[in-house]
Amino acid sequence: MTDRAQTLKQQGDLAGALSVYETAVQAWPQSAVAHHNLASTLGDAGRYEESAQTAMKAIKLGIRAPETRLVLARAHMHAGQLTAAQLAYREAISMRPDMVTALFELTQLLWMSSADQNIALQPLVNAVRAFPMSADLHMALSQALEFTGDKQGAVRVILDLATRNAADGLLMVRAADLLLDIGNLEHGRELAIRAFTADRSSFPALMAVARAALACGEVEGASAAVIEALNRRPFDQHVLALQAMVWRMSNNPGFDALYDYSSMVRSYFIEPPAGWSTRADYLADLAVELKEAHHFRTHPFGHSVRQGSQLANIFTVGTPAIQGFLQALQAPVNAHLEHLGSGPDPLRRRNNGSWLIQGIWSVMLRPGGFHVDHVHQEGWLSSAFYVELPSVVTSPDAKKAKGQGSAATKEGWIRFGQPGSPVQPAQPAQHFVQPEPGMLVLFPSYMWHGTVPFSGKQPRLTIAMDIIPG
Repeated sequence: MTDRAQTLKQQGDLAGALSVYETAVQAWPQSAVAHHNLASTLGDAGRYEESAQTAMKAIKLGIRAPETRLVLARAHMHAGQLTAAQLAYREAISMRPDMVTALFELTQLLWMSSADQNIALQPLVNAVRAFPMSADLHMALSQALEFTGDKQGAVRVILDLATRNAADGLLMVRAADLLLDIGNLEHGRELAIRAFTADRSSFPALMAVARAALACGEVEGASAAVIEALNRRPFDQHVLALQAMVWRMSNNPGFDALYDYSSMVRSYFIEPPAGWSTRADYLADLAVELKEAHHFRTHPFGHSVRQGSQLANIFTVGTPAIQGFLQALQAPVNAHLEHLGSGPDPLRRRNNGSWLIQGIWSVMLRPGGFHVDHVHQEGWLSSAFYVELPSVVTSPDAKKAKGQGSAATKEGWIRFGQPGSPVQPAQPAQHFVQPEPGMLVLFPSYMWHGTVPFSGKQPRLTIAMDIIPG
């Protein structure tokens, strides 16, 4: 029965897997393992309160696995029970002190809750001291240092680890990227080449070589690496983003087709879903519900947000306005697919007229906040929907900035074309869109995009999603 449920999970059929695990719990109501499996799958499905209750039942039935405490911690965290989540993470770690996943997630939770690096890093720092030979713990600490603002510290940790594990290609790739990011180009390129030379089948190492070549201004070397990467993964969004930079830096007309801003970046205004008479009324209710669900003070690890919080999978919040957002999306997304039509480029080639949401989340940026320039690896089309905006974004002075090339007066605008990894010479943003409440901006997931930082005292509240062909 467990094998059947795992197969259904791997196929993306969470409902089927849940049915199997529910049957198992009914058949063996005293089985702690059956309750653990059900709790884990309920968490995967975003049913966090049920997941927590079922995990606690498994613990009450006597299960000793730290993995059950991890399931419980995640359920509490996503449900906004942050103190309970911390306790569950710490219990898992007490049972297995070198449990990297629990340590990393606890560190991230402490950071998002406090925005205090010293508080957040303590669990990982202590674990690294206790297990100095653990490469996984060092990797986790390096990432935590990077996203809490200490890139130099992240480099030191990863370089020390790479020196002691010279045969680990992924460590070399991580070290190379960090070195490129802080401007140590020659050392970064050296490690990228070393990783690829050691294993030419490694896709991460091949991509590191491409990034290193672009950072050093070696367009021909980058082009060769990108061509090979495209042969391996023709629809990889990160590869397409690097291809765009190669073409832009070599004045290849292919860039204009891949980054056709006028055709591929489009803005639509939603209509209010059933239950709301005006867009303004709907946005006001949506803003209230989203703000109540944003539990954290600052950004998670591994994402583009800086100085703001991120709410994962908004549809797990059962409030009316959030649930109504799916209806509001239908008309503009369908209109955009019709506008794009078919064609030979990597975007239109996959357009079959239908779509699925791959992921949907909300971001609330504080004043001074922004998104670093990035692409969406898991998407095909990506989006930004504007719920509530600070006056500095929508003021008359901001409107006068339309059509101008500088980002100086475009506070809080979304920008396109500026790469998130280093390139030489620098390639500034080429296209800007001024947000307005109720506006949905759709664009290719491979297109570099970020947010201009903004001032003032008001937050900037958005929803974003990735779409894949249906």
